[in-house]
Amino acid sequence: MTNAANLPQLSLRLRAPLLGLMLAVIICLLTPYNNMYLRATPLGGGHFPLAPFFIFIVLAVAVTIVARLFRCSLLLTGPELLVVWIEMVIGSGIAYTGFARTFLINLTAPYYLATPGSGWDNAINPLIPAGLAPTDRQAIALLYDGIGGGRDMGWLDVASAIPWSAWLPPLLLWGGYVLLAYLVMLFLINILSRQWIHNERMNFPLLKVPEMIGKAVSEGQTAEFFCNRFLLAGLAIPVFLHLVNGLSLYYPSVPAIPTLFLAGPYFPESGIFTGFNKLKIHFYPAFIGFAFLTSRQISLSFWVFFLAISFLYGILALFGYSIPASELGITFGPTLARPEEMQMIGAYGVFFLFLVWLARLHLLDVCRQSFFLKEPSSGRSEWFDVRVSFWGAIVGILLIVWWYVRLGMAASTAVLVVGAFFMIMLVATRIICQGGIAYFTLTAAPTDGLIALFGTKMFAGVSGLLAGMSQKVLFVDLRESLMPSLLHARHLHQSKRPELLLFAGLAATIVASMTASILAMLTLCYRYGIRELQLDWETQTTTTVYENIYRLVAGNTGTGDWVFIFSLVGAIVMLVLVVCYHRFYWWPIHPIGYLTAYSSAMRILWVSFFIGWACNALCMRYGGIVLFRKLQYVFIGLIIGDFLMGGGWALLGLFTDVSYQVLPD
Repeated sequence: MTNAANLPQLSLRLRAPLLGLMLAVIICLLTPYNNMYLRATPLGGGHFPLAPFFIFIVLAVAVTIVARLFRCSLLLTGPELLVVWIEMVIGSGIAYTGFARTFLINLTAPYYLATPGSGWDNAINPLIPAGLAPTDRQAIALLYDGIGGGRDMGWLDVASAIPWSAWLPPLLLWGGYVLLAYLVMLFLINILSRQWIHNERMNFPLLKVPEMIGKAVSEGQTAEFFCNRFLLAGLAIPVFLHLVNGLSLYYPSVPAIPTLFLAGPYFPESGIFTGFNKLKIHFYPAFIGFAFLTSRQISLSFWVFFLAISFLYGILALFGYSIPASELGITFGPTLARPEEMQMIGAYGVFFLFLVWLARLHLLDVCRQSFFLKEPSSGRSEWFDVRVSFWGAIVGILLIVWWYVRLGMAASTAVLVVGAFFMIMLVATRIICQGGIAYFTLTAAPTDGLIALFGTKMFAGVSGLLAGMSQKVLFVDLRESLMPSLLHARHLHQSKRPELLLFAGLAATIVASMTASILAMLTLCYRYGIRELQLDWETQTTTTVYENIYRLVAGNTGTGDWVFIFSLVGAIVMLVLVVCYHRFYWWPIHPIGYLTAYSSAMRILWVSFFIGWACNALCMRYGGIVLFRKLQYVFIGLIIGDFLMGGGWALLGLFTDVSYQVLPD
């Protein structure tokens, strides 16, 4: 790969970031209504969201048609379209699971969802610092029940009827926290981008299709790209599949094509196959396409490790180990259910150290520049000087620690919590971007690792409350987290200028998306009421967080020895994997596959990665690179077809009572 410093600098026009900002805000305003009220195909979702890609394709076709009809230059070039796309991706993530989906429930749950037997009123509510959550019970009740006659009011009338005086203090306090966290993420990506993109030459499977479309637009090959016969063959599969299944939803007489198969009944409930009795096979054409475009070593590791850990349950049972779930003690992991899954705590820690070791020379160089022991690098591969990022990240982290301490958390706990949050976020970013996982979930939460290592005493009182609440806001539901999108943005921005304009566009998009998302969520909830919206997942996961917080602050429930044992096992396994991966060129397995083995995302995607890997391996073995260049269009067609059908059914869902969902929620 040619260093970005040697590439010609491409100048982008102001229209691109402005259009991206506008479209991101529109997506943020529409997402809650579409996803929560209509229950339609999510406009956002994952790290390759539906609405941004659908709009991206429409724009690519539109600017090409306008240029040919009027014989003028392109209104938006390919690189400019990519800038618009990545800003929409950032906005769509903030609008839903990445931030706004559970934010309001997270702030109000201790007051509204507490039951007489929960003990929250006596153990949790007195610990909530002033200004951290709205305390006006009437304002909270209206959030859940809706304003009287709200359905008959206009959206602006509902917005003006919101009790803003009750909401402004917590929104400002949390807004400062979230913006600081986002700023630190920007600084960290700016520091690491040279190492990951240029030194390690990371592959970005999720960017390949947008980049190919952008290149086709710039070269005047848009029609040739979309009319490629291999692409059309791949496109036909999801179009036919979702056309039939969508019609089946609206007209039950049309037989549906199954996309979910329950394989569990074919395995015994005991013995070595006991871990397979809940096995499911999901068919998502788009994810098969992403898997084909991912490195074979990585796609192989995903499904191999998923099946391997399924055997682990049976192996433990054969040796007579039946470890109760109570050994976990208090955990905040979104899908953590068994002590065996605590392997991920040790594995994440060792893999983070491996990333630091790989980047040691680069990080040392950044430190020397930041302490003025060395001249800054001549060829810029970042948005701005890494010295600004270095000191900005340090100051930002210290301000977040101060935010915690000011609200009552012990200083040592605050340092460990913030460190764990960003450590897990960096590892997850690497998994998502390098692995091409458009849909990713954590198994264990960052605080689970701290509890396993240091016990629960560090989270006594308000420390446990603040850690649990803030983790739920940004650092546990990572299906649409911001940091991977920032790394994607940095990759798309390389060799393009002006860098500060591109960075300013991202920063403005983040702030505007946060504002629009909260406004849209508040307006939707006060119009219909959270109860009417039936936000079961949002309410259940938030209630679980506060149940665990209650156990932390009201008792001294510790973890069993098995938690530490499996954490140590995970660390040892990961250490062996990274050493083999780094030392032996023939080693077939990538370490990040182990990190996703227990993720709920892999329960959905493992078959897709198996099919994509198998097709890629067969293609390269029997046809080589020539056949790969042709067949890749088939799998690109699978991706485009899935998202075009998802966008089409989502548009139809705006005008109907039900909507066909193409992609996983």
